[in-house]
Amino acid sequence: MSNRPILLSGKENSMDTSFFFTQLISGLTIATLLFLVASGLTLIFGVGNVFNFAHGSFYMLGAYFGYQFSAVWGSNFFLTLVMTGICAGLIGMVVEFLFLRRIYGRANEGGFQILLTYCLILIIDDLVKLIWGAEYKSLARPAGFDGAVQLGDIFIPAYNLLIIGVGLMAVILAWLILSRTRAGRVARAAAVDREIVGVLGVNVPMTMTMVFGIATALGGMAGTLAAPMRTVTPGAGIEVIIDSLIVVVIGGMGNFWGAWLGAILIGEVVAFGVAFVPKWATLFSFLILVIVLVFKPEGLFSARRTR
Repeated sequence: MSNRPILLSGKENSMDTSFFFTQLISGLTIATLLFLVASGLTLIFGVGNVFNFAHGSFYMLGAYFGYQFSAVWGSNFFLTLVMTGICAGLIGMVVEFLFLRRIYGRANEGGFQILLTYCLILIIDDLVKLIWGAEYKSLARPAGFDGAVQLGDIFIPAYNLLIIGVGLMAVILAWLILSRTRAGRVARAAAVDREIVGVLGVNVPMTMTMVFGIATALGGMAGTLAAPMRTVTPGAGIEVIIDSLIVVVIGGMGNFWGAWLGAILIGEVVAFGVAFVPKWATLFSFLILVIVLVFKPEGLFSARRTR
């Protein structure tokens, strides 16, 4: 048998390049949706040290709001996206004000958070079934984004590019808010020491409510963006919250940029795993999580803590 390398023809090379970029874009699309959910989750944890297990329910609410505004009422998709973010954010602020704020500072606060937010999952799921029913819903892709964009021999779904573009804008906007505005500096200071920030005259409870609203708005927008690619169904928040938790742990709890890089890592692993070993693809995310928890439990993109 000859040991010479096998040379691919131009057509085969083209197919390989097309396949690679197709999976790359697919991975970035998955990563963007994961990041929009995980960034809100890590923002809440980083600023308020609150573990919101019900965060995936706001993703589900976003999908249903998107269906209601766009499919039922005929609203423009981009206006729907904005309205969904506002609705999910307002509901998140109400939830924080009425429920979560009541347990801050209590003994075993973490346990109360998990129990309370898990109850919220059950309540929101039942409310969704009561309002929209238990049957699956679908949402059409926006006009102009139901085809593909051709780049040479590569065809990329236009809607995937839209999702990636929205995710990049969210990253840039979040960076500007967190680093260049007074509200962002206050939020970062509250993440370090809420008591000191409160002594300095900052309304810490209102800051927490606003952060919760922004975080849940991101989750709701992610649900609307994902709806044209997936079915809209009760219980959709459970799956996404598990994947988002993996991203948050890998990136580092409370690390916004770590969530972004962790989402890209998981998105690409899932995309290429589905292409090469589909039977085992769902295990790769958990395998990476186990490795990170064993060797760097503070997260891949967080600085190692010293004693």
